[in-house]
Amino acid sequence: MKIGLVDVDSRNFPNLALMKISSYHKQKGDSVEFAAMFENYEIIYKSKIFSFSNDNNYRYRADEVIKGGTGYDYRTILPSEIDLVVPDYSLYNCIHAYGFLTRGCTNKCDFCIVPQKEGYIRAYADIEDFIENKKSAIIMDNNILASEHGLHQIEKIVKLGIKIDVNQGLDARLINNEIAKLLSKVKWLKPIRLACDSLSAVPIVNKAVGLLRKYNVKPSRYFCYVLVRDDIEDALQRVEFLKAIKVDPFAQAYRCPLNTLPITKEQKDFCRWVNHKAIFSTVSYMDYNRSRLLGKKWKEKGLFSLVG
Repeated sequence: MKIGLVDVDSRNFPNLALMKISSYHKQKGDSVEFAAMFENYEIIYKSKIFSFSNDNNYRYRADEVIKGGTGYDYRTILPSEIDLVVPDYSLYNCIHAYGFLTRGCTNKCDFCIVPQKEGYIRAYADIEDFIENKKSAIIMDNNILASEHGLHQIEKIVKLGIKIDVNQGLDARLINNEIAKLLSKVKWLKPIRLACDSLSAVPIVNKAVGLLRKYNVKPSRYFCYVLVRDDIEDALQRVEFLKAIKVDPFAQAYRCPLNTLPITKEQKDFCRWVNHKAIFSTVSYMDYNRSRLLGKKWKEKGLFSLVG
């Protein structure tokens, strides 16, 4: 059979589901490619991770079109015979391996789809199930530190000398002396990622970062997600705290799990200020906001041509 794949979100980050589908069909002797216009296919798989991504509505020539992923329906999962195969890393010319060691989470955050989609945390895979011949891996677990299996896998990763990035972040509440010691043995591929989603998390993040530095955990830098709801002052206090302890903030505007609430302009402006590092490092939010408002007034009065 001729199989076509459609990465609805983009091809900037490898789609794990499509890589597994590709591997499964290639093992059966089928030909697999990213779907092209005017080509004929027996099956086309469309994968969409984010509900806010624009859908690909092109009418491909196919006997069957299968749509899946959280962006379409958070209840969709891969059949076990596909889910258990080693991903086809050649699909995206991947340098790193990609996969989950655990699925689910112990927390029930109101902004996260994981509790509904995956349930409580559980063991899922061994690092050797998907590392193949790679020397580094992107670990996609939602809360790896909350699982004994996850901690054992980190120990195994250390023994194997694999570089990793836990790209969904580490739960700062779970970082104690023992875990900090373990993380100090890891070869970090990218920054350690934490989250500071409310003011109540400030002392928790402060303690976690202090322990990581105490035990000489050495990623290239520390990085912290900052959830931005409609209370910008709350988010600003968290961002200023992170800047003071030399942790890079990354602001994310709140999206409810099924994307039913719009993001406000104020949220967008604040996130742009935080995430544009040249601006963030040199301009206060007050001055940035003032300049944005002034620019808006100039635009309304047609004065941009007079000032540049």
